[in-house]
Amino acid sequence: MLRLVIFMAFAMFPLSALAQSCSFSVSNMNFGLVDTLSGSQTNTTATINMNCSGIVGQRILICAHLAAGTGGASSATARQMFSGANALNYQLYSDSARSVVWGSYAWAYASRPPALALTPNVLGSATGTATIYGAVAGGQGTVPPGTYLSTFSGAQVEFRYRYTSGSSCSTASGTVAADPTFTINATVAANCLVSTQNIDFGSKGVLDGNVDATGQVSVTCTPAAAYTVSLNGGTTGSPPTTRKMSKGVETVTYGLYKNADRTQPWGDASVPGSTVPGTGTGVPQVFTVYGRVPPQATPSAGVYTDTVVVTVTY
Repeated sequence: MLRLVIFMAFAMFPLSALAQSCSFSVSNMNFGLVDTLSGSQTNTTATINMNCSGIVGQRILICAHLAAGTGGASSATARQMFSGANALNYQLYSDSARSVVWGSYAWAYASRPPALALTPNVLGSATGTATIYGAVAGGQGTVPPGTYLSTFSGAQVEFRYRYTSGSSCSTASGTVAADPTFTINATVAANCLVSTQNIDFGSKGVLDGNVDATGQVSVTCTPAAAYTVSLNGGTTGSPPTTRKMSKGVETVTYGLYKNADRTQPWGDASVPGSTVPGTGTGVPQVFTVYGRVPPQATPSAGVYTDTVVVTVTY
């Protein structure tokens, strides 16, 4: 007698594995201290964390739509953070070269989000990360100091996902995930830049009368930053009106002044009232330095020089 038995193999899968389900979080993006007077760009990044479950081996396309944030955008290339009524321009990108703007189907500009994707493993789950690249453009010198912020939440950030082999993120397609919230922030600190133009008294045969010449100090400070400009006593540490240009042990006495009449000496904190005050505007402010060589005994012929250190305190 033959006994025929067919053994039925079966497997159990949770129903949730048949449909895709994804969740997302985004880290805050902090630019730290930003030097708006510099022409250099300030870069940083944020990270998207992705967790999905679904059909084994079935590709899930993820579209992370990022609109303008609460700071808005002044153009297709400039999102904004705000500190009160003051704006700081920045941008979000999908590439490390920071050339492709990360956008959304739901904003006024052409840029769209990059195509992200996860494929569930044999357990029906998948995880991954993606990087958002941020940049604050240099040369925003008229931006005042402060803490600048833009928030992405609600309608400003929308994650959509769907089963597909395609890579289009140009429309509102797919299931909408719970919206993550993240912030973009930067701190603009008070800062100053300084440049100078030397003073050349030229050639003089005999020092029997005043010899006048001028130079310049150019100061660029962030708006509303109070500052003072001081000039030290040169290599000999002399008082403002009796500084010394030298050639070996021989010297020529000269003075530096704040006014064209050469009545207001320009010195440093060691001489009260001799410094020059200012308030930053974000653009260069030029101060004339008035020099004078008074009549004096004429030393031997040659080139006489001195080095004066300009200090901007803010």
